[in-house]
Amino acid sequence: MPQTQLSVLIPVRNEAAPISDLLRDLEQQTYPKQNFEVLVMDDNSEDETAAEVRAFQEKSNLSLRLICLQDYPGLRQKKAAITKGVALATGELMVQTDGDCRVTPDWLFTLAQHYERTHARCISGPVCLSSDGSWFEGMQVVEFASLIGIGGASIALGKPNMCNGANLAYSRQAFLEVQGFTGNAHVASGDDEFLMHKIADYYSGKVSFLKDKRAIVSTAAQKTITAFFNQRIRWASKWPNYSGWSVKLLAILVFGVNFLLFLAFLAWLCGGLANEQLAALFGFKLSIDGIFLLSVLHFLNRKKYIFYLAPLQLVYIPYVLYTALRGLRGTYHWKGRKVSNKATKTSSPKAY
Repeated sequence: MPQTQLSVLIPVRNEAAPISDLLRDLEQQTYPKQNFEVLVMDDNSEDETAAEVRAFQEKSNLSLRLICLQDYPGLRQKKAAITKGVALATGELMVQTDGDCRVTPDWLFTLAQHYERTHARCISGPVCLSSDGSWFEGMQVVEFASLIGIGGASIALGKPNMCNGANLAYSRQAFLEVQGFTGNAHVASGDDEFLMHKIADYYSGKVSFLKDKRAIVSTAAQKTITAFFNQRIRWASKWPNYSGWSVKLLAILVFGVNFLLFLAFLAWLCGGLANEQLAALFGFKLSIDGIFLLSVLHFLNRKKYIFYLAPLQLVYIPYVLYTALRGLRGTYHWKGRKVSNKATKTSSPKAY
């Protein structure tokens, strides 16, 4: 039985509906309750999120604390919430997830066990999407799985580039050593990847991917096209602020491949490319993607969703081009806020 003291950090905004489900999952953890605490950092929610957490506190035996950013003038947005959570946490290992996620009973046990075995300073965990069975959500499951797979593979190759804050752990000491989000505080997104990159630079070889089905965290797919694009644009908005060449190279490579396929499609429309040539190009990409994604989806218990890969190819190219270009603007809407990376450049997540 691992003995590491854990602090579960849950930054939330407008999560009144799903937060109780996550807290119940944490109440059912196989990891001893005396070995972990739960901190919910509420970023000025406009719904009943805080009330839901307080109601759960009254009837639960969890070590649960609610931290309201409105009680700390000048603090807003996710990075400030996480920084405040780390400042008030008492655990050795910070375990981060989102308020709309679900976790397995062995989630914390598996993370603590992996941490003690590997001595990693940062642990990226697997995340999968749940779907209502529609084509729109099914394609999201496949696209999201590709991001998780690439992130895990890059960590295994010693070049960490992607992770997801829905399932991320890092030592409190590492967070303090790299000075948290200093240097990227003006970028509203990227609380997960920027931090992982800084830890990877500071602690060479101490970033690990936890490939264990017991550690899979699930979250719902976006229900509307507008919400989907706002989320993806938010993710893309951090790309120009990457500092590592390998991370930038991957972003350029993904954009470049899809842009070339888009040009090939235009050439086909203009008669400059034969049907067989266009089919060969897309068939080659479909084959490579299929081989990779089949193993990732199998690990995530989503193997049947591989059939959504073909229709995904039809929309993926324009989707990548659109979100990449929109992300360069650094402006988007998220959870009732209009966010601008440029407009908040002087902001800071200081919470100590």
